Amino acid sequence: MFTDIVKNLLNKALEERQDLFLIDFKMSNDNAIKIIIDGDKGVTVEDCIYISRAIEHNIDREEYDFSLDVMSAGAAAPFKLPRQFAKHEGRTLEVKTENGKFEGKLTSVSDDGITLERKAREPKPVGKGKVTVQKKENIAFKDVLEAKVIIKF
Repeated sequence: MFTDIVKNLLNKALEERQDLFLIDFKMSNDNAIKIIIDGDKGVTVEDCIYISRAIEHNIDREEYDFSLDVMSAGAAAPFKLPRQFAKHEGRTLEVKTENGKFEGKLTSVSDDGITLERKAREPKPVGKGKVTVQKKENIAFKDVLEAKVIIKF
């Protein structure tokens, strides 16, 4: 019952802020609530505070004892939803599929999948040596096992 109350308050807050979306929701037996959110334009501290207050200010502390943590997905966390790809267009991603691991620049996102561009070294068509070629990988969301941003310093 308490879980339903929290989920309803969370859903109401996310309906009011359509730029934010839920990545993960966990509640332990001792009512420790952990909520991970992401946003189409990223997540600020104010966004986490907004979600936290939308839940905490609408539950009677005299009736329920709980702890609440609201946080962003994090820069190095793997993507869990197709919606997360769009804001990373132009960045370098590592994408694992059953056919292998691909690293490249995310150049486009569609309703069905993504396109990565990468440079590869291949043997010359004639003669010895290798030549650098530009490759495009079209990957459907259904084929993605794991995807994350490669952070470069």
